Amino acid sequence: MTTPQLIIQSLQDIDHNDADLHKIIALSSASASKNISPKVIKLEGVSIDEKQWGNIQQHAFAKAWDVTKMAAPLSLSDFKLVAMDMDSTLITIECIDEIADMQGLKPQVAEITEAAMRGELEFQESLIRRVALLKGLDASALQQVFDERLNLSLGAEAMLKAVQRAGLKTLLVSGGFTFFTDRMKSLLNLDYSHSNVLEIENGKLTGKVIGTIVDATEKQKTVERVCQELGISSQQAIVMGDGANDLKMMHIAGMSVAFRAKPIVRSQANVALNFVGLDGVLHLFA
Repeated sequence: MTTPQLIIQSLQDIDHNDADLHKIIALSSASASKNISPKVIKLEGVSIDEKQWGNIQQHAFAKAWDVTKMAAPLSLSDFKLVAMDMDSTLITIECIDEIADMQGLKPQVAEITEAAMRGELEFQESLIRRVALLKGLDASALQQVFDERLNLSLGAEAMLKAVQRAGLKTLLVSGGFTFFTDRMKSLLNLDYSHSNVLEIENGKLTGKVIGTIVDATEKQKTVERVCQELGISSQQAIVMGDGANDLKMMHIAGMSVAFRAKPIVRSQANVALNFVGLDGVLHLFA
């Protein structure tokens, strides 16, 4: 019979004499503590109720540590697919906000983006409103954003290399735009991508999106479709995201990872990585 584990991770070396670490160990009633690395500690044989788990999370958050509760040890080989949101998950920016900056409209567009990611505004409506503000912008602005502003999130490359080496397929599914997802798919050797198509006429954005909008429901359907193509269950998928429009696809996954996510997403995910990089997910596997 397996017993639950807690995995504590930090960007800095963890001091084993730290008072908060000792509080977490006491709260968890851990039977053993293992140092996976100077920055990662695994507590085994833990026994905690919801109140204790909440207290543990508070102590960890105050120290800028990520703590994950695992009901049982998992192996990367238990999974066959990693599905990722793009903006603010695989990459550090919201592409549409940076495109809007070329129009001098970043504050207005970013405000709508934030409301949608917090779940306060329906995604389709928010995208239509934001894209409309881009009407007339020269399409060369997209390449400028890609060249000058787009960066991979911390640990993204290491995470992808590890899962690809382990034989997992990769899917980039985004409420963003094909201009960026197509380039990321090629650059990172991803297997699948799906996102929105910006309409461009005479070298300028029309302020419209072509075809089906990739919202929360479409993201879920895409993960389900790819799983079906691979002949696997959605429980064999790891799904990573940061905003409310990622929740539907996260809910069908065997492991859901909230990365630098909004509170509504953190609270519903299996794993919340608030401080370490995306490669922090690798430390959760035995």
